[in-house]
Amino acid sequence: METIFPLSLSGVSFVPDGTPVLQDVTLAIRQNSRIVILGANGAGKSVLIRLMHGLIVPTAGSIRWAGSEVRPRAQALVFQRPVMLRRSALANVAYGLKLADIPRPERRRRADAALARVGLTHLAARPARVLSGGEQQRVALARAWALEPRILFLDEPTASLDPNATAAVERIITDIHTSGTSIVMSTHNLGQARRLADEIIFLHRGRVVERTSASLFFSQPQSAEAEDFLKGELP
Repeated sequence: METIFPLSLSGVSFVPDGTPVLQDVTLAIRQNSRIVILGANGAGKSVLIRLMHGLIVPTAGSIRWAGSEVRPRAQALVFQRPVMLRRSALANVAYGLKLADIPRPERRRRADAALARVGLTHLAARPARVLSGGEQQRVALARAWALEPRILFLDEPTASLDPNATAAVERIITDIHTSGTSIVMSTHNLGQARRLADEIIFLHRGRVVERTSASLFFSQPQSAEAEDFLKGELP
């Protein structure tokens, strides 16, 4: 099994076009984590997720996986609005496995199993692009889960979903974590953060202001910025 923990960021900044988005972020993500990133719009949540995944590279600082700068394959990222290919739900899941060089016979087995785990076996042959937003997000989660990632990054995975679809996605995220995958997720939904997080990383204007347990963050925030954010007063 690929060794990827800890995922360590040291002095990471992201300053495209001279505008600071993230500044001097230093933190480590360890195995079995269930971390939610909180912050106001523009705080840098999505950028931090993309940097940790390796989708973009930092302007300064370093990101290391178990001491190596080589980005591992045992990870996956699900966006707020999933990209669905012009093919069936099953073929969307299988295509992700193809890109990961999984042998063809194994692809079908894993794809079928992943769709079953997210409750979409009955829609396996349906074109993915005609599914509802919640169903598409479940396909995206199945596609990620089929890769058997050691860490899953989620960028606002329920931001555009109704309460029922949100609840279904949250159950799947919990099941993925229970199966042994670490979770790092950004969200603007405080209720969701309370339900899913063991730890909170709180960003304010591109800086990590707090990192603490979820219970402590919500009961006793340690910074004025976090306290104002929880009161809905942070600009």
